[in-house]
Amino acid sequence: MGPQMMNTHRELATLAGGCFWCLEAVFDELNGVEKVESGYAGGTTVNPTYRQVCNGDTGHAEVVQITFDPGVISYRDLLELFFVFHDPTTLNRQGADHGTQYRSAIFYHSPEQKQIAEAVIAELNGAKVWDRPIVTQVVPLDVFFRAEDYHQGYFRDNPGQGYCVAVIAPKVAKLRKHFLAKLKSS
Repeated sequence: MGPQMMNTHRELATLAGGCFWCLEAVFDELNGVEKVESGYAGGTTVNPTYRQVCNGDTGHAEVVQITFDPGVISYRDLLELFFVFHDPTTLNRQGADHGTQYRSAIFYHSPEQKQIAEAVIAELNGAKVWDRPIVTQVVPLDVFFRAEDYHQGYFRDNPGQGYCVAVIAPKVAKLRKHFLAKLKSS
């Protein structure tokens, strides 16, 4: 356990669902989320660079690692929002982004997280929320590598950048419109 987890009970969630800038922007707005870091998980290269991951050579997915207070927001809540903000039915692709680095994956930190993830996926598949089955991987987290500094808080720091305007801003607007009760008070 890291030093940030000693005073009060905190948990980590590590999720992959396309470009990490999108997921970071959404989860960063949620009450109970204390930190969101963009990074890489699920590959073979130690300390991969963004360029290596984008080339698809390392086996990593772009992920966000979320530090959250489970007394305020549950792991299940995070997963349910995760499934709202990306398409879990497209293999190795989100929109125009394609490659294994954009796969949908839940990297669990405990047997409990694995059980919750599998239950949420089963419920969503059972409810036929999508026309196609969910392809999200549920795998143990091996190592999380924090992405380069310029990727952290990317949407917050670059709101006028083309990708942010076209792809991320609509996701954040959707969050603010439909999940107001879960947002941090500004």
